[in-house]
Formats: sequence, C-alpha cells, structure tokens
Amino acid sequence: MTAYQKYFTCPRQAVDVDAAVPAGPLEAWRHGLGQGGVNPSPLPDHVVEAIGRLKPRLIRIFIQEFFDVYPRPGRFDWSRLDPYMDALARTGAKVMAAITIKPPALYPSIDQRIWRPADIAGWQKVVGEMVRRYSVEKPIVTHWEVGNETDIGEQGGCPYLIPDPADYVEYYLMTIRAILEAFPGAKVGGPACCWVENEPLPGLVAHCRQAGTPLDFVSWHIYNDDPARHAAGVAKARAMLADWPGEQPEMMVTEMNKGFDAVSVADLADEPRRAAAVGACVLSMIDAGLNGSFYYHIWDQTVRRDQFARFFAEPDQIMTRHWNEIPHRFGLFGVCGEVRPQYFLYRMLSRLGGERLAAHCDSPDLRVLAGRDGGRVSVLLVNYSLQASTDRIATVRFAGLGAGTKMLTTFRIDRQRRWDEQALDLLPLERREIDAPADYTCQVFCPADSVTLLTVEPL
Repeated sequence: MTAYQKYFTCPRQAVDVDAAVPAGPLEAWRHGLGQGGVNPSPLPDHVVEAIGRLKPRLIRIFIQEFFDVYPRPGRFDWSRLDPYMDALARTGAKVMAAITIKPPALYPSIDQRIWRPADIAGWQKVVGEMVRRYSVEKPIVTHWEVGNETDIGEQGGCPYLIPDPADYVEYYLMTIRAILEAFPGAKVGGPACCWVENEPLPGLVAHCRQAGTPLDFVSWHIYNDDPARHAAGVAKARAMLADWPGEQPEMMVTEMNKGFDAVSVADLADEPRRAAAVGACVLSMIDAGLNGSFYYHIWDQTVRRDQFARFFAEPDQIMTRHWNEIPHRFGLFGVCGEVRPQYFLYRMLSRLGGERLAAHCDSPDLRVLAGRDGGRVSVLLVNYSLQASTDRIATVRFAGLGAGTKMLTTFRIDRQRRWDEQALDLLPLERREIDAPADYTCQVFCPADSVTLLTVEPL
C-alpha cells in the first residue's frame, strides 16, 4: 500500500460537537506547569517569554536547599532564590512553592529520616521569613506545599522521608503555623506523595478533618502512560475527601507526566506520542473533575553533584542517575532551550477558550475536548492508545455552528514538526474559507499518536 492509499483504508470515526450547547466552564488553565528541584538556575529569558504566551495562572516549584537561604544562624541570603522567583513572576503566573529545605544550622546531620529540626522555633523563623519574602514583600507565592514525596524521601528528590502520618502531621502543623502567621492569606497543603493512596496523605486528611486543621489542598504525583490511572487518582482523592466539613480541599496533582521509558535516548524527546499521551491524560483528569495539575516540567536541567552532596546522603543514586545519566527529557524545553512537542500541546489548550462545549466520540482512543472563545469554536482531538495507536480519519460533525462565511484552520502535532522554532507558534496544516450552514461536517486525518486542533471562526 502506498502512502497515498493509506488515507482510504483508515478507520473513520465520527466526532460530534454541538456549538449551541454549553457544557460548563472549560478552565484549561487549571492544568499548568511545574519546574525545579534540580538546580538553582532561573528560567532563561526566552523560556520565560514562551511560558508567558500560555498565560499560566500557577506554576509549582521546589524551594530546595541549594538556594542556601539560611547559611548560618541568624543570617538570611536571598541572592540565589530572588532571581529564580523573579523569572517565574515574569511569566505572569503566581507560584505554588514546595518547602524542601534543610538548613545545616537546623539539620546538622545529613539523614533523610530526620524531619524534626534541632530548633523548632528556629525552623518557624526560617519559614516565616521565607514566606514574608515571597508572599508579602514580593507577592509571588500564593500556595505553600509542605514537603515533596515525603513517602519516599531522597528517591523522590527530597531530603525528607516522613512516611508515618503522625510524624508528618507534626511537621505540617509546625510549618503551616509559621506560614499563616507570616501571610494569613496563604493556601497551605501537601504532602505531595508519589501516589494518592500513599501515607502520609490519608493520615493527613483524617487528622485535618477531625481537628479542623487548615488544609486548602491535597497533593500527589503520577507518572503513568495510562489516562485511566490518572483519572483513578482523582476518584480516590474525591472518595478520601467525602463528607468534608465545610469547604473541601482542592485536589492537586503537583507533578504529572507520562511514565518513564525503559531507555533514554535523545530521539524520544521529539516523539509526538509523548504529547499525545500527556494530552490524553490531561483530558482524562479534566473529565474526572481534578482541580489542578502541573506538568513536570518546563525546562530540563543538569544536576550539579556538589550541590546535592551538601544535603543528600546518596546524590548519585537518584539525582545524578535520573538527570545526568538517563535524563527523561520531559521538559517543554531542553537543556539548551530547544522546544519540545508538549509545549504546543499546552499552546493548544490555552486557545480553547473559557466555555466548554458538548462534544462526543465513541472511540476511547480518540479523545475530544471542545471550547468556545467569543465567536471561535475549537476542537482538540487526541489520538492515543495505551497499547498501539492507529491512524484515523475523524469526521467532525458540528451542530449549531451558525450559518455564514468562516475560516477553518487545522493545526497538528505529529512527526512533521509543524511549528516555527523562532516564533514558537504552530504552523497550520490547512487554512480555508468555508461558507457553512448551521450544521457543518468536515474530515481531518489524525495520525497515530497525534494531537489535532480545529478552529472555526467568523470572517
């Protein structure tokens, strides 16, 4: 079969979009980005500009010990963290900051199992000053996350191992007291477990429900190729929070991505299947009603071994291994600033508009999300199967579109790299004027492991 003939043998899949039937707010902005935990370099200027185009509302970061904010007793130093935070602020986003510092003055021994500082009042002073700096003097951080993957410690890129919920609750209480005293309007939560069912998350929820302890959000992480697994995490969190007295904590996946691959080669970074997998997982979380997710991460970086040796017992076991030897290349931008396909997935999501429209496809492997932004109707199609994706022809049937002359534009993330590297804009596969009746049908080729965006707007 020739390349030309393949279009005639593809399965054809109907996709129905009703432009006249709102389906609630779309709020794709809830699915944002994360950065950090690797080294203290601020986002490069061109990455700041590119992320600003996505109009993120919240970026999740680590405040890691390599920022050295408390080098010795009574001495604060913001010289490394200030430029880092200022670069994030220039994207236009606010910040969710995970607290993962272990100042040597308070933690003289390098041991992930030691979570209680030598001086609790001293710890609260450090946390309070940090919150004053970045939530009050510089109004950048709105959400403070207490810890990161405390269920697995150094294996999760964090110097804290606190699997016992009673221990974590004590750590959480002493930390949020300092946060809220410094900035009463802060949102506080945690514990950023590597899965929603892992302790100390259930124990934290049980304590806060019973004691009335502030808990504005619960957080967990997931790296998995299966969109159903991402949705299942949301369902488990919702069940855990059922019958919450008063306003329920938000459910936040503060790190998400596809699963880790069995090999690490540069070629994988530009595979469109990665964008398709992430797109399918984001759409599954939207349908599950998640309050927020953070794609990890914005910009790939290199671990500096000497920086981690100051506060990690075994920096080479996890950090050197996963960032210098077998880098996963998950960044929207590579180490040298090269753009990856996933950036354009989030560019597509940012263009859908604020109103969701009724849309349906019978195939579980061709996911659809439709939105309206003023007069523009957009349809996002993700062709992804966990086992093996196949090429498809989507027959998109618009209802209630409204008669008149319009511009139909098709964008696609596929192997053809249809974007402008300098402008960081998608290049259209097709732009054509149509004179449409109220109900209008068109066809679009959706290759295996691709993401397609159709827009229809009045001329």
